[in-house]
Formats: sequence, C-alpha cells, structure tokens
Amino acid sequence: MQESLKASDQEYKEKYGFKSSVDYVYVPEKGLSENVIKNISKAKNEPEWMLEKRLSAYKIFKEKPMPNWGIDLSSLNFDDFYYYMKPTDKKVNDWNELPEEIKETFDKLGVPEAERKFFAGTEAQFDSEVVYSAIRETLERDGVIFTDTDTAVKKHGDIVKKFFGNVVPPSDNKFAALNTAVWSGGSFIYVPKGVKVKLPLQAYFRINAEQFGQFERTLIIADEGADVKVEWIDVNLGSKGNMKYPSIFLRGANAEGKIVSVAIASEGQIQDTGGKLYHLAPNTKSTLISKSVSSGSGNAVARFLVHIGDKAENAMVYTKCDAMLIDKESKATAYPYLESKRDDASLAHEASIGKISQDAIDYLMSRGISEDDAKAMIVFGFISDSIRDLPLDYLLELKRLVKLNIEKEKKVN
Repeated sequence: MQESLKASDQEYKEKYGFKSSVDYVYVPEKGLSENVIKNISKAKNEPEWMLEKRLSAYKIFKEKPMPNWGIDLSSLNFDDFYYYMKPTDKKVNDWNELPEEIKETFDKLGVPEAERKFFAGTEAQFDSEVVYSAIRETLERDGVIFTDTDTAVKKHGDIVKKFFGNVVPPSDNKFAALNTAVWSGGSFIYVPKGVKVKLPLQAYFRINAEQFGQFERTLIIADEGADVKVEWIDVNLGSKGNMKYPSIFLRGANAEGKIVSVAIASEGQIQDTGGKLYHLAPNTKSTLISKSVSSGSGNAVARFLVHIGDKAENAMVYTKCDAMLIDKESKATAYPYLESKRDDASLAHEASIGKISQDAIDYLMSRGISEDDAKAMIVFGFISDSIRDLPLDYLLELKRLVKLNIEKEKKVN
C-alpha cells in the first residue's frame, strides 16, 4: 500500500506540483517598500495616476493592523517575498508563440484543451504577468473587451480609472491595500449595453517562483442592459493555513451574485474560507453556499458576511453552510453574520454538520470498492451538488484531488 501511495503522490507532483525553469526578464528587489512599488510601476510603463493609487494604497497598508481573528498571521514577514516577476517581455494571442518552458507548464495543466472545449475567452497568467490572451471573434464583434488589466490601463484608461478600487477600496482591509499597491495582471472585462455573454470567460493563474506573491486584479464592467455571469466557485485544498473570502458588491439594480466555497481540511491544516456579499441597490439577489470536509486534525472554518444596505429594496439572500467530519479529531466551525437595514429584505439561512457514514463505507466496500475510494466517493458526492457547473475536466481533476487528500490522510495516520 505504501508503494502505491508514493507512486500516486509522485504522479500528482509530476503533473501539478512541478516548478518550471524560467529566465525572468525583470525581477525587482526582494521585500516591500515605496521604492519597490515605484519600480514595478516604472517597469510596466504606467500612467502617473496609477502610481499615485499604488502609493496611496501602500500608505493605507502600513497603517492598517494585521487581522487578529482567524489564522495566526503574526509570523508573516512581508519582506521575505518578491512582489513582481516578469516571465516574458510580451503577451501573445497565439499559443504556439509562448516561450517553450511556459507553454509546457500550461500544456500540463490542460489550458489549451479547456479553451477549445469550453470557453469563449481565455487568459493565462504566469507569476506576475498575463502571457496569453485570446477571445472569440463573435464577442469582439459585439464590442466585448476581454484583456489583461495591465493592457486595459493603457488602452482603456478612462474606464479603468473610473472604476479601479471603487468597488473594493484599499481601505477595506490590510490585504486589499496590499493588492492595490503591488497588483499585476488579472482580467479586464467590459460588456457593452445590451450585450449578453453566454459562454464562460476563464482565467488561469500559475505561481511558479518560490517566496513570491501573486496579486492579480480583475475588473468586470457590465453596461446598462448587459448580461455576464459572475460566479465565484472557490475550491480550497492544501497549504497549512488558508484565508480566502471572495467579495461581491451588488451596486446596480437587479444585480445577482453567487459564491460557492468548498474547503477540504486535512491533517494539520486550517481552511478559513467563505465570502462577503453586499447588497447596495434594489432587487438584488445573492447566494452563498459553503461546503467543508475535515479529516484528521483538520479544521474547516466557514466565515461569511451578508450586508443589506438601506437602498437595497426587496433584496433576497440565501446562505447555506454544510460540514462533514471524517474523524473524531476533526473540527468544523461556522461564523455567519447577516445584517439588514431593510424590513422588506428576504433572508434565508441553512446549516448542517455530520460525520461520514461508516455504514455507507461498509456498503461500498462490500461491492469491491477500496476504503479510500469509498471515502472519496462519499466526500465527492457531498460537495458535487455545489460544483456541478464546473467543466468536466475540472470536475475530474477535483475528484482526483479529493482521493489524493484521503490517501495522504491515511498515510499520515
């Protein structure tokens, strides 16, 4: 059994845990300072207004305290990291024009195949820069803009300047300020009046360098009567400690948002995840679904905030938090916070917690299925209703990840 587990781990590491050898065309000094931020902006040839936004956000970052809730971040040293690494001197729209070492990286991740099968537009970011961008001609003819945010700053500066940092301001929290100060890459989407985007637009982000922070910035703008589906499907596995809270601000009438958060906390891991939903306009709707699985000494924390402002007439909110415990030592905690300034708001919340059924495991094993596979099937079934909208390629890979986590758990124990 040990040999097969090692082979399984090695197989996954070779496919997804690899590190590519890349000759970066630009790397600033290590650490975080005003000089580093100025050099990042200079290397990108940004307009003065963007540098001003960066420096203003850096000032807020220094003034904001570290979060004193959730995971203990007291040992985090911001000067231990690189905040910008440029892997190539140009972005391409032909996959074959990428540098070979970068193309091989994304080939292993299945990006070109996924693009052909599922997506109307695709971007691939490698460390700090978007290195590849493509959009279908039908969307271009409709006036849809889908590019990286760095390009948008230069070519569509008036739009970016108007909206950048207005939805989630740098003053929101210390790490929002950090992102604004050192951001690089990310996606920019503009959908003109009356245009409906029916196919998914997808972005991939690959962190290759060690001791590196990736701070992509995505800005999506839908004009009057436009329709684009904005949905966070957030799957969290691995890392000793993880804090991740996607935020959606519904500032336009009839806007809708959805966050699906899936977390798997294995031995020694803390998955502190969830999201924030702000209703700031009439007839807005939101959904937040949290699914967590804890095994060994793993601790899954679901943390979310829903705010209904005084202008959010007839706002509708549905939240659901489900947790599954695999072992006696496993932990799951939920911190739902819902606040409303409207009497006509509709809020619904559901929560459940349970343990994996030994009877179900025994039944599957009686049908010739191994214990590991039986647990993986039950766990995947528990989370599958929340992620069914993912493309088939991703669902298959997530299933593989779930099984690998269970195998590792048994190996540790």
